[in-house]
Amino acid sequence: MAMACLNVCKDDQEYVEEKNQKMKEVCTLDGTTDWYGRPAVRGRTGTWVAATLILVNQGLATLAFFGVGVNLVLMLTRVLGQDNAEAANNVSKWTGTVYLFSLLGAFLSDSYWGRYKTCAIFQLIFVIGLSLLSLSTYIFLLKPKGCGDKKNPCGDHSAFVIGLFYISIYLIALGNGGYQPNIATFGADQFDDQGDPKEGQSKIAFFSYFYLALNLGSLFSNTILGYFEDKGMWTLGFWASTGSAAMALVLFLCGTPRYRHFKPQGNPLSRFCRVMVAATRKWKVEMMPSGEDLYEQDGKECSPNDRNIVHTHGFKFLDRAAVITSKEKNEMDKGAHNPWRLCTVTQVEEVKCILRLLPIWLCTILYSVVFTQMASLFVEQGASMKTTVSGFHIPPASMSSFDILSVAAFIFICRRFLDPLFGRLRKKRLTELQRMGIGLVIAIMAMVSAGVVEVFRLKYAVKECNNCESPSSLSIFWQVPQFVLVGASEVFMYVGQLEFFNGQAPDGLKSFGSALCMTSISLGNYVSSLLVTIVMKVSTRDEMPGWIPGNLNKGHLDRFYFLLAALTTADLLVYILCAKWYKYIKFEAKVGNDNGVHIIGQPELGV
Repeated sequence: MAMACLNVCKDDQEYVEEKNQKMKEVCTLDGTTDWYGRPAVRGRTGTWVAATLILVNQGLATLAFFGVGVNLVLMLTRVLGQDNAEAANNVSKWTGTVYLFSLLGAFLSDSYWGRYKTCAIFQLIFVIGLSLLSLSTYIFLLKPKGCGDKKNPCGDHSAFVIGLFYISIYLIALGNGGYQPNIATFGADQFDDQGDPKEGQSKIAFFSYFYLALNLGSLFSNTILGYFEDKGMWTLGFWASTGSAAMALVLFLCGTPRYRHFKPQGNPLSRFCRVMVAATRKWKVEMMPSGEDLYEQDGKECSPNDRNIVHTHGFKFLDRAAVITSKEKNEMDKGAHNPWRLCTVTQVEEVKCILRLLPIWLCTILYSVVFTQMASLFVEQGASMKTTVSGFHIPPASMSSFDILSVAAFIFICRRFLDPLFGRLRKKRLTELQRMGIGLVIAIMAMVSAGVVEVFRLKYAVKECNNCESPSSLSIFWQVPQFVLVGASEVFMYVGQLEFFNGQAPDGLKSFGSALCMTSISLGNYVSSLLVTIVMKVSTRDEMPGWIPGNLNKGHLDRFYFLLAALTTADLLVYILCAKWYKYIKFEAKVGNDNGVHIIGQPELGV
């Protein structure tokens, strides 16, 4: 009898173990695959194990990138002998190119290579560029020996050496630019927001931690590496960046067996063109008001990962591309149809989605103009203030550390306090569009704060000097509020952007959604440069040197800050209208093994 009970218990234990094993091997529902192309098993792939590797990878790669970018203007002036205007112009071009390369990386990822392969290839290019820069600096650029600091500029260089330098930094731009939009999306891919609510929450949290990792990586570059490079130790700084990028690549590759993957969906430009051509061809075709005569099908032809997009009623002209005419019906009866004459509803909705995203994206460009002031006018303003405390000199560029600390603090505050508070009060968290709007409001406050500080800086400068050539006696620490406010606005705006564009982009264009964030920063640099040029041209008179002259004590930088605050306020009003007009994308997805339909999306009113 005892033996029988023992056997029963043993059988029960084996049954429980087998059941637990099957539960562990439940596949994800979002269409992700493992390294071998098989459906991803939830318990053995993705989640925070893979995401943590990606976060550390992002921190190390950012450290490497800013190890070059933070003092590139000094490298150009002290080592290559360029003047301030030429160096600043070259840095702006380089920075803008970095972000424009993100579109190339996103296109290759979404269309052909997939996110993992794209990240690995561009990270390798990044390491090669950094290695070439480090070698060329050590062998060719730092001549004579000991040059490159503030007191000892380097001599002339040959065209070959200068060309080698530019090849290396633009390889760095290509590698980092192509990698950045894909790593953010690839990290989000590790969470199945369709099949597991906990993973859905983790996916939302990932974007906050991703932006935090980015800022912590840049903190080390802005302080430690920036200090060494400012002292002329360029080789040490560049080799440290190279080592950090190499470690990031090795760490990324170590997680290969654990990652979840989405298969690339082919060239999105052809799908976009097909819809436009088909809609144009049928511009005279009559449509049913309810949209019941529109064509849709199961499968992966136009619906990545088996997810069809729910039909919406905006941009009705495009719906004509999915209308089935008698000619198409006859072709379908024969088992074929012309994709340039008949498209699915999902194809049409992909185009609509991009068209709806563009106004929101355009409204974020002016915010990026505010953001770029930290690396330019904030630094010049700080250099015109009292930068010594007890005999210790504070580099004006290091004040950006307060921005980074503010980002870290507000990410923690939002995750631990604000989100739960709004959850209790409103029964739901703030939408991405609402958070981006809050970011714009805080950006306005930052510009007003910077303008007020400049008013007092000018007051003390004019009061305490006769020719107004000496810096103001106002301490540089009066800049802390404007840096903190910009950091807070980043948490709401840029983290909200990452979530919004990644969540609202169609399945086959996720990396493109992340690339929109980077191109917003790129265009913000260009718009800022254009705005400064226009302001200086308008404000310069015979007796007035303009608002932003070489000697800020003779100008009115405060007026420029207040102008940015006014422009951002107007941008906020336009943004609110665009957000109210925006309709969130909704997906139809198969749940489990049944044929039910699950609608994924958010309320149509964004604000």
